[in-house]
Amino acid sequence: MRPIIRTREDAITAVGEPPPADRRVVVDVETTGLSPRHGHRVIEIGAVALEEGIIVGEFSTLIDAGVPIPYAVQAIHGITNEMLEGQPKPEEALPRFYEFIRESVLIAHNAAFDIRFLRHEFARLKMSLPHRHVCTLEMSRRRFPRLPDHTLETIYQHLCPEAAFLRQSHRALDDARMTAEIWLKMAGG
Repeated sequence: MRPIIRTREDAITAVGEPPPADRRVVVDVETTGLSPRHGHRVIEIGAVALEEGIIVGEFSTLIDAGVPIPYAVQAIHGITNEMLEGQPKPEEALPRFYEFIRESVLIAHNAAFDIRFLRHEFARLKMSLPHRHVCTLEMSRRRFPRLPDHTLETIYQHLCPEAAFLRQSHRALDDARMTAEIWLKMAGG
């Protein structure tokens, strides 16, 4: 039986505190290919929660989506089929990720790619992902049109030249951390 919600306190008791209005979650996914329409799946999610310009939480999980990872794709992110053995299935991982992001605005570098894959995965579970999102790739193209390219690495090194390079291979949490730093620099947070 669902609780009757009449007041803000009833709502908090039922579903927990709402996220702060300025909460943003920077997200990155690693996949088995380039298009969910071709059967490619999300196999890793990394996310960084920001509030008032400060990192307040992280989320990371590998996902056993039950599909093999082509060798060419393994060479990009370093995730192997063996690494996914015993990892959470999408039915377990995606609801946990949804609890982490709640109603936050999502931020990603090449957001069209990440959001398309996440929406596809949520739809497979009869869930939706209606969240607003911001793309740091699009922002960087507008803000820095003279850069030679707008890859995550190039933008990170341009905005954070003093910082150590954070990337370990091409993994979701490392990319989300780099994108968070890019967002904070570009958004002035």
